[in-house]
Amino acid sequence: MQQEFELTVRSTDVDMIGHVNHAKYLEYLEWARFEWLREIGLTMEEFHRREILPVVVHVSIDYMKELKFDEQIRIISDLARVGKKSSVIGQTIYNSAGELACQAEVTWVMIDAQKRKAIELPPEIKQMLQGI
Repeated sequence: MQQEFELTVRSTDVDMIGHVNHAKYLEYLEWARFEWLREIGLTMEEFHRREILPVVVHVSIDYMKELKFDEQIRIISDLARVGKKSSVIGQTIYNSAGELACQAEVTWVMIDAQKRKAIELPPEIKQMLQGI
C-alpha cells in the first residue's frame, strides 16, 4: 500500500550552503515510514504489544535535487519487497516543483524485543505490509 506524507522544510533543516543537510533526508524518510506503518495498523504500541520491533539494517539513498527552506515536499513510501525476516521499503522525495529529489530503499528486520535477535516476520505482519 502506497502512502504519501507531506512536510515543510524548516529553518533548522538547512545547512550553511542553504539547502537541506543530507542527514535530514534520512529523518524525513523515517517520519514518512512511521506514518506509513501507523496507517496500516503497525504503531509502536502494536509492535510493543507483540514484543517485536522493526530495526533498520541498511539504507541506500540517491540524492538528485536539493531541497530548500520553506519548501513543501512530498514523500511516497511503499513496500518494495518482503523476505523471511526482513522487508525493504522504497521511498521517494519530491520537491515543491514535483521533481524527484531523492530516492531510497530502507531494509529493516524484525527482532524479538526481549532477545534482541532477528525473527521471522509474523504472517499477519507480512499481510499488513502487503496490503492484504
